[in-house]
Amino acid sequence: MTASTLPTNDCTVHGPTALSLDAALDRIARTYGPVTGTETVPLRTALGRVLAEEVTAPVNVPPAAVSAMDGWAFVAAPGDGPRCLSVIGRVPAGSHFPGTVAAGQAVRIFTGAPVPAGADCVAMQEDCRTESDGAAVWVPAGLEVGANIRPMGEDMTAGSVVLRPGRRMRAQEVGLAAAVGRSSVTVRQPLRVALFSTGDELREPGQDKPDHAIYDANRHTVAAQLQGLGVEVIDLGILPDQPEAVRAALADASARADLLVTSGGVSVGEEDHVKTVVAALGAIDLWKLAIKPGKPLALGRVGSTPFLGLPGNPVSAMVTFLLVGRPLVLRLSGATDAPTPRGLVVAGFTFTKKPGRREFLRVRLEASAGGLPTAIRFPNNSSGVLTSMVEADGLVDMPAEAEAIAPGDMVAYLPFSGLFG
Repeated sequence: MTASTLPTNDCTVHGPTALSLDAALDRIARTYGPVTGTETVPLRTALGRVLAEEVTAPVNVPPAAVSAMDGWAFVAAPGDGPRCLSVIGRVPAGSHFPGTVAAGQAVRIFTGAPVPAGADCVAMQEDCRTESDGAAVWVPAGLEVGANIRPMGEDMTAGSVVLRPGRRMRAQEVGLAAAVGRSSVTVRQPLRVALFSTGDELREPGQDKPDHAIYDANRHTVAAQLQGLGVEVIDLGILPDQPEAVRAALADASARADLLVTSGGVSVGEEDHVKTVVAALGAIDLWKLAIKPGKPLALGRVGSTPFLGLPGNPVSAMVTFLLVGRPLVLRLSGATDAPTPRGLVVAGFTFTKKPGRREFLRVRLEASAGGLPTAIRFPNNSSGVLTSMVEADGLVDMPAEAEAIAPGDMVAYLPFSGLFG
């Protein structure tokens, strides 16, 4: 789909091609899928990778009914009061009791140990009192059948699917794979992302620069965001504001990468050449989002390689990457279970805007006596103030149709802790 065929009813306030964020994300979900191959890696190195196979449980977990805590296993008698039982054995985790427990008997048991035959409940050791010779134990009244016992297969049953393709491997997924005996898993190969900055005013950090120049923060910021998603970043430096140089660099990179990402050069200035070059080499499918910060954003392709053009202002580049670039990268990487995290907080500020664009406000959180944290807005709303992203804990999501936020309002909140990675 080219820019000329984009729907005109997504947001007409800022021009016929200003697409709503939800429409853009829906388009990404419908258009893009995994583009990388697969490989099998040791479980220890699978963290952050995207699973490419079903992981099933070959056995029940736990494999038998086991004690949920240290105590004594015996036959429940719910109607009786405290009882003194004869201790007939001891069973630690990793062992088993060879006999059968009868009424009036108990077996000393430890967390994770299989419950002996005949026993149907466990009393916590804190609630019991042993006789001085250890031959008997007093157990409390009121314990029901199954008390303090984890039944066989409580966590996983043999043959069940415990992890599905498309899930990003966090610590808990790694642990779950280990729990069913897997030493390796098949995952998607890392996405290769070619990254440029554009602009004659940019200089590399560490280099001398004239007063009219600025250090290139965007490329380093976006590279860090990409690395948090587990991709392989191909850093191709700074592109000059020269159409032929931009054309040659993008054409070359499209043959080396699974995704091209630039910052700057996608607005309407005479020196903003990237959008024009991309349209000539492939297509621009989306240009302009009805959001703030980050209205100028381009999504398209160079040849058959997907292209994402981020705005040039540093806050706009970061925010649009979080909102659009992150879902795009995850889709291309094969991930299917990584929605944008969000919650609710209490507004501790006043803010007004015109309806039409969805705004994302930088806020820090403070503890609140009411339970939910209070969001405090950063005082400078400029898209060039990178310190605001350092001071903020996340973004308040203000709907396009909303006109005001007042102290005490419940507002949607996107935490940085869930968005970076």
